[in-house]
Amino acid sequence: MKHTPLYQAHVDAGGKMVDFGGWEMPLNYGSQIQEHHQVRTDVGMFDVSHMTTVDFKGVEAKKFLQTLIANDVDKLKTEGKALYSCMLNEAGGVVDDLIVYYQDDENYRMVINAGTTEKDIAWINAQAEGFDVSVEPKLDLAMIAVQGPNAREKVYEAIPGVEDVCGELKPFNSASLGGLFIARTGYTGEDGFEIMLPEKSAEFTWKMLMEVGVKPCGLGARDTLRLEAGMSLYGSEMNDEVSPLEAALTWTVDLTDEDRRFVGRDALEALKDKGANNTIVGLVLEGKGVIRDHQKVVTNNGEGEVTSGTFSPTMGKAIALASVPKGSEGLCEIEMRNKMVSAKIVKPPFVRNGKVLV
Repeated sequence: MKHTPLYQAHVDAGGKMVDFGGWEMPLNYGSQIQEHHQVRTDVGMFDVSHMTTVDFKGVEAKKFLQTLIANDVDKLKTEGKALYSCMLNEAGGVVDDLIVYYQDDENYRMVINAGTTEKDIAWINAQAEGFDVSVEPKLDLAMIAVQGPNAREKVYEAIPGVEDVCGELKPFNSASLGGLFIARTGYTGEDGFEIMLPEKSAEFTWKMLMEVGVKPCGLGARDTLRLEAGMSLYGSEMNDEVSPLEAALTWTVDLTDEDRRFVGRDALEALKDKGANNTIVGLVLEGKGVIRDHQKVVTNNGEGEVTSGTFSPTMGKAIALASVPKGSEGLCEIEMRNKMVSAKIVKPPFVRNGKVLV
């Protein structure tokens, strides 16, 4: 199995190590629920070094990204600005979801998912043929996500100089400090930073954050936090066969510029005209129990299935994201252990910035 530069630090901290898409990663350090609350109420940090950073450089970098992804990088005008998008195949299915950061028109940085890295890079390289652009995976970078209401304050305390360059940084923007690339982004529904840094500096930075009281958190809490925040997970809410229009990600698709023929556009426009059958909704269980992935959901409009289910530590209830027929509303039933159990259909997110919204 592959190891991140922080592997030893996880083992030393008593991390329960599990196989996560070929990477040996910490599921938790004792209590997943405690780690979840830690991020919602204070601050925690995650090793996300298994994710891959890819730099795009060259005179046609912008033109290429306008073809490669469904959102339009032309929106990015200021250095460090970030954009969330899906990268699609010809059929309009999602190859991956990603964030792209703007440096200038010839220089962009992208962060892609761990489990799809090889597939993504092969796809990107194939699409890049004929463009004057170099595609540079930065495999020597580590990535630490510091998240929670007190995250920024703690990062300023731990790493000298960060406050000077990031003090005024708005959400979905980034800045550089020496070898650090610091983005005000995350996957928890809380404020914070995602820090990309040389792998040789990772352990030292992790320890400096621990010294100011930032607690390490595992992938278990990362999943319950992102699900409460209503954030999609690649391979669950979307995949090669599910389009953004069927995954409640229409907001990430930009069709404004009719001349911008990005990969998958024709298929999306055809689906848009026909109308997507399914969408992603939130579910909250009325009674006791835990909702699990792939359980059957029966709504007022037909059948669907749970894409991500968990117990919400913040709400004290079982919640889920589910793919259901469009127009599903009100109460539905989930098949749990051969019994039909009642749940309420809601619009995600369930929780943002510590507040329950449903």
